[in-house]
Amino acid sequence: MRRPFRFGVNFLGTAPADAWRAKCRRAEELGYDVLLVPDHLGMPAPFPALVAAAEATERPRLGTFVLNAGFWNPALLAREIVTTDALTGGRLEVGLGTGYVRAEHEDAALPWGSPGERVGHLVRTVRELRRRYAEAPLKEQLTQPGGPPLLIGGNGERVLRLAAEEAATVAFTGARSSPDAPGTLLALSAEEFAARIARYEESERAVGGPPAERNLLLQLVELTDDRAKAVDALAQRSAHLTQEQVLALPILAVGTVDEVTRQLLDQREQFGISYLTVLEPYMEAFAPVIQALHRH
Repeated sequence: MRRPFRFGVNFLGTAPADAWRAKCRRAEELGYDVLLVPDHLGMPAPFPALVAAAEATERPRLGTFVLNAGFWNPALLAREIVTTDALTGGRLEVGLGTGYVRAEHEDAALPWGSPGERVGHLVRTVRELRRRYAEAPLKEQLTQPGGPPLLIGGNGERVLRLAAEEAATVAFTGARSSPDAPGTLLALSAEEFAARIARYEESERAVGGPPAERNLLLQLVELTDDRAKAVDALAQRSAHLTQEQVLALPILAVGTVDEVTRQLLDQREQFGISYLTVLEPYMEAFAPVIQALHRH
């Protein structure tokens, strides 16, 4: 069964209180269903930003996209989540990932660890959150029974398996870490992306249970009649891909409204992706696509 579309916007920039509330209200007016905040140094602190977003809006859900598990002690994170969920009226969704920017860990004087160690910490964090939600005192404080819905984002085998086991939503990055430039992501080709979806589906079948919602972060949105020109800068940075492969990337929403709408409908049909997130700079540009997709 095809899920209806949901649309999220990931707010990247800090702003004074009035400006922050104004852009949250604008996102609600444009039809976004989820207001999101990432977890990077130099960007808004997720939980207070989401509380302010809740005060400024009525309809959208609020989410982290995604918390870097390496920044957080699970016990303290559980307290933050439960309090934020209460203050947002039960509208919170919690996104979690391993983190991928080593420089941020070093800046915060936090251990970086190997990929396996970072995934291990993510697994322990998820398990500990579940345990604490089920026990006093947090169980009695939960606004959403069982805790806020969990989104797990990533690309690797163990993270996809964890998402199949634990998440209400799985977020596909559409990229992998560059082995030559830590903290830099390289886009997956359409074929590589399809293989990741297939691998996740294997885990989902092995785990059983209800299928998770599937999310994709669109890294570029541009409504244009000249697709090749729009992706030229990205193509120059993506030496591992041909321009034809760049134009076929699932993480791009480039073309006319009709072309982008058809692409996203096809991706829902092929990959089951119904929850689409855009970055804050593309919030206005993507609005006509939201309107078009609501007609399907």
